[in-house]
Amino acid sequence: MSTGEGRTRLPREARNRQLMDAAWKLVRDEGTEALTLGRLAEVAGVTKPVVYDHFGTRAGLLAALYGDFEARQTQIMEAEMSGAAPTLEARAHAIAAAYVDCVLAQGRELPGVVAALASSPALEAIRRAAEADFLSKCRALLEPFAPGGALTPAGLRGMLGAAEALSYAAAAGELEPQAAKDELAALIEAMVRRARA
Repeated sequence: MSTGEGRTRLPREARNRQLMDAAWKLVRDEGTEALTLGRLAEVAGVTKPVVYDHFGTRAGLLAALYGDFEARQTQIMEAEMSGAAPTLEARAHAIAAAYVDCVLAQGRELPGVVAALASSPALEAIRRAAEADFLSKCRALLEPFAPGGALTPAGLRGMLGAAEALSYAAAAGELEPQAAKDELAALIEAMVRRARA
């Protein structure tokens, strides 16, 4: 479909994907500070009302970007798990590979989006909920291998902190991606092995 002004009218889902891709590119090229709905409209070649209709506010856009990252992470993790043997080592390596690969696929713009999420309690709550969901999935995958039968919240949080730090270092070129994956997998295995009842 086309509009009278020579613009193509996309179905809502396709337009949303176009806007999300343009937003990630804007953050990558100009930084999170440049991410406004007006600037996104310019970069995407659409009118401001189109962007406002999809996201409402800058906070809505940031939440959508983080949700996009989380959906990609879930998809990558599910793909990694589908081919993993039912062993601690295989699951630890699959979780590590999925986390690092997802951050690498997103690039250096993810830390800026995560930092911007901390700018308001509502956005921070979205990030926390996504983290809790990820940790719950990891608990379910790893707990069967815990000697004491239960993983601690502190251990899982430590794993998440290590995953973020190693992935961001790989995205910044400070570490080779495989080194980040191997170190994260080793940390996950160690966390599970020292779990107590």
